[in-house]
Order: sequence, then C-alpha cells, then structure tokens
Amino acid sequence: MTTLLINIKELLQVRETNVSKVSGNDMKQLPILENAYVYIVDDVISDVGLMATIEIASADTIIDCTGKVVLPTWCDSHTHLVYAGNRSQEFVDRINGLSYEEIANRGGGILNSAKKLQEISEDDLFIQSSKRLEEVMHMGTGGIEIKSGYGLTTEAELKMLRVAKRLKETYNFPIKTTFLGAHAIPANYKGNQDGYMDLVIDEMLPKVAEEKLAEYVDIFCEKGYFTLEDTERLLKAAQQYNLTPKIHVNQFNAFGGVALGVKYNALSVDHLEELNDADIEALQGSNTMPVALPSCSYFLSIPYTPARRLIDAGLPVALATDYNPGSTPSGNMNFVVSTACIKMKMTPEEAINAATINGAYAMGLSETHGSITKGKAANLIITKEIPSYHVLPYAFGDNNIEQVLINGKVI
Repeated sequence: MTTLLINIKELLQVRETNVSKVSGNDMKQLPILENAYVYIVDDVISDVGLMATIEIASADTIIDCTGKVVLPTWCDSHTHLVYAGNRSQEFVDRINGLSYEEIANRGGGILNSAKKLQEISEDDLFIQSSKRLEEVMHMGTGGIEIKSGYGLTTEAELKMLRVAKRLKETYNFPIKTTFLGAHAIPANYKGNQDGYMDLVIDEMLPKVAEEKLAEYVDIFCEKGYFTLEDTERLLKAAQQYNLTPKIHVNQFNAFGGVALGVKYNALSVDHLEELNDADIEALQGSNTMPVALPSCSYFLSIPYTPARRLIDAGLPVALATDYNPGSTPSGNMNFVVSTACIKMKMTPEEAINAATINGAYAMGLSETHGSITKGKAANLIITKEIPSYHVLPYAFGDNNIEQVLINGKVI
C-alpha cells in the first residue's frame, strides 16, 4: 500500500535525522519545506522532498495538497481519557462560586469520578472511552498517553488500564499507559493516608506490573493530596517494576516536587502552573520534560504554566490536554496549541514543536512519532486550504483540519 501527498504548500516539522526533543532557542525553529511531497509505504514515511525534485511517478493513493499544510499529528502526553460519566454539575458549582478544593472536600472532584468508575462495567467503560479516542483522532491526535487514577480501588484501577490496553489493540494506535493509583485519598481511607499508600504500593503496583498494564507511574504531588514523602515512597517502590515516573506537580503549590521528580529520572513533570527558581534549576541539565496543560488553566481559571520562563532558561516544553471530566473536559490539541500562543506567549513554532516532537518525547514516542522523518510512522494532519500554518493557532475557534492519516491511512 503506497500513498503520495503532492503539492503540499507547507510541510512542517521536517527533520532529515531524528531529534528526540528541542529546547530553549531551538524551539523557535520549525523546519519547513514549501511545495513538497511525502511518500508513504504501508504505515511509514518512505520519502520526503520538494516537488521540483520528485521522481515518484505513481502510488495506490494520491492526495493533492495544493494550498494545504501538512504536519505530524499531535502527541498528547497527558490525558485521563478513560473515565465514566461527566462532572457537569461541578462546572455549574464553580460558576456559582465554589473552588476546585471546596468541591473536592464535599465528595466531588476525583472521588465523584471514582464512584462512577467503580460502578460501570468494563465493556461500558470501553464504549465510552472509544468514542472519546475516535473524537481526538479526528481532531489530529496521533499518539496519546492515558492514566488510571479514577478507580482508587485495586479492581477499578486495573479496569481502567485494561480498557486503555484494549483501546490500543482495537485501534492499532500508539497509546502509552500510566498507573496513577495515587490520585486522591478515597473516602474510606480519610485520615489514613499511609494505609492508602500501603494499598497502592503493596497491592495495586504489583498487579499492574504482573499484567503489564502500564509503562509509567504517576502521583498527584500536591497539598491536600500526596506529600513529598508519599511521592518518594511510591517512586522508589516503582523502580523494582521498571515503571518510569511521570508526575503531577506544582498545579497549585510549588514545594519541591519538581526536584524530586528529576531525582527519580521522571520522564516528565506535568502542570507546573506554579514555578520557582529552584524548580528551574532542578530541570536544567536533566532529561525530564516540563509539560504544560493550558486547557486546564483555562477551564479552572488558574495561572498558566510560565512557558516563556522555561524556554528562556534553555529548557524544553511539551503541551498536552489533561483531558479529564473534572478540570479539562476536552481532548482538543488544536485549542491547546492556540491557548499556548494566546495566553502563554509561545510562538506558533514553539507551540507546534511542543505539541509534536516534545509531546512525543514526554511519552517515550520520539523515535517513531512527532516529526516528518523517513522511517517514522505516517501519522499526519492535512489542513484545509489556509494562508499559512500561523492560522492554526490564530483561528482558535475554527476546525482547519481536512484529513488525518493514522498508520498511513485516512481515518
């Protein structure tokens, strides 16, 4: 099966040799070919070049991209896509003046989602989640990470991860899974945080590892949730199962979680709405990717991750949705890219780098996804006819995607 994209107005993120991530000033550079072609064999990119030099005469499928932009699909490295129901009532409660913390203290928030998830069957959970996955694919997402964390019992956490695994197999789609049993303290463990951490570490973690249901481990390191001591205890225990950390830090408070993540070689530290000098210093020289979640800031009306500060310090930044029922009920990476430009003062080039190659890095996919490179997966976005790629973040309310290719096939 061969596919040829011709007359591409702008081909973005073209990298002759693969890079795993881009940092600092390099994030401002977005390699582009104008009037280009892409040749796909089966599910991988076989050749890329200028139309003036094309020697390929035929293909099973030819797509004329005159006036259109082509770029790698978005890589969404932080989601909670597998969940049950919704929390629209809490949305109304916040409008009426209740804070995220107040809602959580009343049994809402994560505990509300956990109750719904514990009650739903695995098949029904799969049906709900598959609809969300199909939606984000059509919005240009071509690789995604999915966390557990809305179960808060051993069986419910395993249920979530089994559904994520089933999605990966059913859709032949790059899905990375993360065990987030330490997402909140269940009601029946209120006042017994150590007891719940015992359950996560001694019972959940071994079963997740035994069934090979996750590659990563996560914890909500935040005041009112889990402490630095809880976080270190979990990350240390996860080492024996070869689970790499990807942790929630600095959403509401900065108190050392970033440095702890770096200490344990976290692949990413996510949220970072609050950031201090010590956090910047800890990240410099590390292999840990800072991940910003601007849709969450938008929805909760909390500060945005200071991306300019990170980039100006020579660090990389990735962008992700945080798709979940409570704080970000949207998996639209196009909105994330726009919001990063509008509210975080990232340039279009920085935002696209953050949502493609750096997003791929933040979930261990940068060898196969995130750029237009020979040998990489043919997961591509073809836009409608637009004046330039700057329109993608500029026209934040428009759907400028015409087609999405996953594994070389139009979905």
